[in-house]
Amino acid sequence: MSKDVINVDGKETVVREDTGKAFRGVNWAWASIAGFILILAVVAAMLMFRAARDGSVESPGKIATTNGNSAR
Repeated sequence: MSKDVINVDGKETVVREDTGKAFRGVNWAWASIAGFILILAVVAAMLMFRAARDGSVESPGKIATTNGNSAR
């Protein structure tokens, strides 16, 4: 059976190849989730900044009414 070396808590450990692949897969999954959350936070912050940039946060319906584009 093929062996693989993984790094756990700063120590190298010899494990089976499938266990090593699973270990790296879980690490990549956590990194992907963290990256996705970071991207969502940046996009949310940008949207909040753009919405509050003019000093008033209003609903789209209220903005349309104040611009004279009221729905009839």
